[in-house]
Amino acid sequence: MIINCVAYEKGHRLHDIATEEIGDILGHPDRFVWVALHEPDAAEMARFQAIFGLHELAVEDALNGGQRPKLEEYGEALFVTMHMVTLRDDQLETGQVAVFAGPGYVLSVRHHPSRGFAEVRRRCEREPKLLRHGPAFVIYALMDAIVDRYFPVVEALQAELESIEDQIFVRGTARQSLERLYQLKRQTMRLKHASMPLGEAAGHLSGIRVPGLCRKTREYFRDVYDHLSRIEAAVDTIREMTITAIQVNLSMVAIDEGEVHKRLAAWAAIFAVATILAGIWGMNFSHMPELDWRLGYPLALLVMGGACGWLYWRFRRAGWL
Repeated sequence: MIINCVAYEKGHRLHDIATEEIGDILGHPDRFVWVALHEPDAAEMARFQAIFGLHELAVEDALNGGQRPKLEEYGEALFVTMHMVTLRDDQLETGQVAVFAGPGYVLSVRHHPSRGFAEVRRRCEREPKLLRHGPAFVIYALMDAIVDRYFPVVEALQAELESIEDQIFVRGTARQSLERLYQLKRQTMRLKHASMPLGEAAGHLSGIRVPGLCRKTREYFRDVYDHLSRIEAAVDTIREMTITAIQVNLSMVAIDEGEVHKRLAAWAAIFAVATILAGIWGMNFSHMPELDWRLGYPLALLVMGGACGWLYWRFRRAGWL
C-alpha cells in the first residue's frame, strides 16, 4: 500500500504525485521523489522495480520481512534494511524497514509495525537545507529515527533488570525471577540482533570508503554510529548483568534447597533418637529390669523428651532449625 509519494526540489516539498509522474521527476537533477510503502505485495513492488530499476535480489529481500539489517550497493544505488524495535504494552514489537535509494529517488518499505515514519518526513521538510542533500539525508533521517526508538527500549530493559534484582533475595520468588530473567535475556538479544548489524552499516556510511550517494552526509551517519555504539555497550552490560543475575538466582535456589535439607535432616535425627529409645523399651523381653519398675514409663518418656530437646537446642544453635 502506498502511504506517500511526494516530489521535492532543492530541499523543498513540491506536491504529492502519482506513480505515473515519477519518471518526470527522475529526469530533473535538482529533484527527487520519496515513496513510502507499507507491506506491499509482489505486484506493487514489481511496478516500482520497473520505475526505479531496482535490483531483483534487493526487491526479494524487501518483500521478505525477516532479513538481517544490512547495507548493499548496486552501482549508484543503495539498499538498506533496518529492524525496528519498539516497546508496546511492556512487549517488544519488531518490524523491518527496507530503503532503496539512488539518484533522484527514495523508496521505503515498512513491514509489520503499526507506528510509521510520518514524523520523519515532517522533520525532513522542516530542514530544507539538509534535505537538499537528497536521498542520502532521507536514509539518515530514517536510520536516526529507528535508532532513537531503541533508547526507550534500553531504558525499559534496564528498569526491568533493576526490578528483578530487588526481587531475587525475596524468599519464595526464585521461579518467578528466573522466568523474568530469561524473558529479559531474550528481549536483550532481539535488540542486539537489530542494533549490531545496523552499526556496521552506519560505520560503512561514515568510514573511509563512502558510497557516492552519501559523501556529503558522512558526518550525520557518524552521529548515528555513535548512538548505536552507546546502545550496543548498554545492551552488552544488560546481557552480562542478566547472566550474573541468573547465576545468583540459581545459587539462591540451591541455598534454599540446602536449608530445607538441613531442616529435614535435623528433624530426622531428633525423631531417630526417640525411635531408638522407644524401640528398646518396646521389645517386650521377659527379663528386662524396667518392666516391673513403677517409674520406668515416666523415666523413659523423660529420657526421650530430654534427648529430643537437647538435639533441638543443638540444631537450633547451629542454624539448622
